[in-house]
Amino acid sequence: QVQLVESGGGLVESGGSLRLSCVASGLTLSDYAMGWFRQVPGKEREFVAGIGRHGGSTHFGDAVTGRFTISRDNVNKSVFLQMNSLQPEGTAVYYCAARYMGISVSESRYDYWGQGTQVTVSS
Repeated sequence: QVQLVESGGGLVESGGSLRLSCVASGLTLSDYAMGWFRQVPGKEREFVAGIGRHGGSTHFGDAVTGRFTISRDNVNKSVFLQMNSLQPEGTAVYYCAARYMGISVSESRYDYWGQGTQVTVSS
């Protein structure tokens, strides 16, 4: 059974930083590209960042480029999202997702999802 468990969310002031973690089990992480998405109530899930199977390629959504970084540790089956210069519009539930093979910006192309972690950015 595949599980993705996110952690690291919380409340942060505008301009602050948070580091999200996603720990995977039940799969060989190096077989999967990993993505981070975020969602606010009433809106579709938004692609935030993705990383290739071995970390050699990354891709970011326009809203976070230059402020967020993504990394992974296949040995420890973990993926990380470092979020800097957070703004109130970054308030959302952040989800970790796994896609067999390559990165995609489309949520429908991901095979497994975590339950999400809430990030709240105060102004």
